[in-house]
Amino acid sequence: MFRRVDETSVDTLKLRIEDREYAVPVGISVAAAVLLCGFNKVRNTPVTDSPRLPYCMMGICFDCLMTIDGIPNQQACQLEVRENMKIEVQQGAAELLQQR
Repeated sequence: MFRRVDETSVDTLKLRIEDREYAVPVGISVAAAVLLCGFNKVRNTPVTDSPRLPYCMMGICFDCLMTIDGIPNQQACQLEVRENMKIEVQQGAAELLQQR
């Protein structure tokens, strides 16, 4: 569905999305990486369980919430990919973590 416009050689890093390893370009957002890897959802809504994908890609709509490195409710469009990052589709409303 999505592919890079510039197909020249780029540096990549490895991360895990839904327990599968992928090589993605350095410097892209988590949301872009998920789309590039062909995923058809980043979360399911808590009320209707509808699948959602990133919409605005600039942090306004919150449709790109994912669980990243074990932390739920992360805006995937606002985070840059890192080596060995673990990314998971978020199912419904995640429990809010208490700050101590």
